[in-house]
Amino acid sequence: MRHFLKLLPLLFFGVASAQEEVIQSVYFDLNKHTIDERQAKAVVDYIRSTDSTRIESIQIFGYTDDVGKDAYNFKLSTNRANTIKEVLTKNGIKNKVIVTIEGKGKIMIDDDLVDNLPEKRSKNRRVDVVLNLKPLPKIQLPGMYTEMPKKPIVGDHVYLENVLFDRGSSVLSGKAKKQLDDISRYLQKNKNIEFEIQGHICCTPPFQREAIDLGTRKRQLSTNRAQSVYKYLVFKKIDKKRMTFKGYGNTVPLGKGQEYDRRVELVITKV
Repeated sequence: MRHFLKLLPLLFFGVASAQEEVIQSVYFDLNKHTIDERQAKAVVDYIRSTDSTRIESIQIFGYTDDVGKDAYNFKLSTNRANTIKEVLTKNGIKNKVIVTIEGKGKIMIDDDLVDNLPEKRSKNRRVDVVLNLKPLPKIQLPGMYTEMPKKPIVGDHVYLENVLFDRGSSVLSGKAKKQLDDISRYLQKNKNIEFEIQGHICCTPPFQREAIDLGTRKRQLSTNRAQSVYKYLVFKKIDKKRMTFKGYGNTVPLGKGQEYDRRVELVITKV
């Protein structure tokens, strides 16, 4: 019976290097070292379906069952490994990425402990194609901070603990200006960072998204709060091109209390 490419890869992760190994097995008939076109296409297609930028190297290991003499099995396992190597190179897999082609000989089994010995032996008549993959890049998710992060990424939210406002007011307090002074010094040192200034409010009914600014008598309180921070940072010589401002009304409550919703946040948009 003809055996075909094993479809389920085995994954191994090295603790030290974090390198990933994907092992794909091709099975052979008894005493044979050739494969048909369907098997060849399957193993090539599998490698091509793997992200080529992650393939660091390919290793090819041939095996036999435990029947027969050692010298015969070693030669057979080597021929099987070379068959797979030739299939790969003929189909455009570069020689330089194939770092190992090795016949391992027979795989011994305890025949008195195996329930289905013929099936077990058939699984040992194979070649393992090992793809050594570079680790995936670490994905960093945006976070919520109370000060400017040392290594900001796009989407980070910076909650300004001292940039809180009185009810109905968009006027910056002394504590708010002091924190914005610290922010401006940070921004002067990190000139690539761009951000949105987001204003928020509390204490309006659900149907009334925005509140009235008592200083202007207009229903744009969250926008005015964001604009107050924007103007102060411009005063501190932060380039206008790096900043935008927007009011979000009562749509993003923190759930910590009304006083904490009368706030402004910075959201990183470019680093």
